[in-house]
Amino acid sequence: MAMRSESSRVLEPAAELRGVAKAFAGKAALAGLDLVLPRGAFLALLGPNGAGKTTALSLLLGLRIPDCGEALLLGGSPLDEDVRRRIGATPQLSGFPPGLKVREIVAFVAAHYPDPMPETRLYESFGLGGLAARQVGGLSGGEQRRLGAALALLGNPEVVFLDEPSTGLDVEARHLLWDTMRSFHAAGGTVLLTTHYLEEADALADRIAVIHHGRLVAEGTRRDVTSRIALRRVRFKAAAVPDVEPVARSTFQAGVVTLYTSDADLLVRRLVETRTAFSELEVLPAGLEEAFVSLTREDP
Repeated sequence: MAMRSESSRVLEPAAELRGVAKAFAGKAALAGLDLVLPRGAFLALLGPNGAGKTTALSLLLGLRIPDCGEALLLGGSPLDEDVRRRIGATPQLSGFPPGLKVREIVAFVAAHYPDPMPETRLYESFGLGGLAARQVGGLSGGEQRRLGAALALLGNPEVVFLDEPSTGLDVEARHLLWDTMRSFHAAGGTVLLTTHYLEEADALADRIAVIHHGRLVAEGTRRDVTSRIALRRVRFKAAAVPDVEPVARSTFQAGVVTLYTSDADLLVRRLVETRTAFSELEVLPAGLEEAFVSLTREDP
């Protein structure tokens, strides 16, 4: 067998699912899923409840085995111990021993890595300094989520997998997590994030993948995904929402009207024809929320 060149190894994805299927009790969770996490990307994996997001992560992390297809992690097997030392992950639910203190869990996890992050830096990055001496069983759900996210970065990984990391976090803790993950990504790290918060995906990810019923239905940049649907946003300042068509839905906040329409040109003409008083008119592509709803509304 011919050996791959150094350049081909560099270009390998950080993680990949190739035609992967997985079923539980005869019910398909993934149905021939193809998913690529490029190196250096910040990919948000989106989908409704039951779409298969957590199952996809569990296959990439070697926690489950595909029924068919192939899961690759850093060019190798997710079951390879050396490969797994190069990644970090935070699951949806963390089962920390309640009697252990935060610093004891941090020290235990750090011992599994050849070059872990200094504990003082870890505590500072995630606002855990005041919790180090506390037992995990006494932490709030949000504090345990912060600890789980911190442990994902403790081993100085190349790739981080975050499964719903912001669930249970208050606004301040959420933005602290966002800033930390932005810094990790800016330094060359690769991130795969699953989230139900579309604003989180919008704020952090440079690539979006949407899965529905275990299959990939859209993937690419935010613009790639939002351009898949015909709706446009017509936004302007006005005293109230005008009675014009065609409008799929509308919002009104702080004097700003946003109309979602399939024909922006016609809508703007009718605004003018009805002599609606408005200013600062903008016509924009549909947002990520509209694209997500449209892509996951119907059965494939």
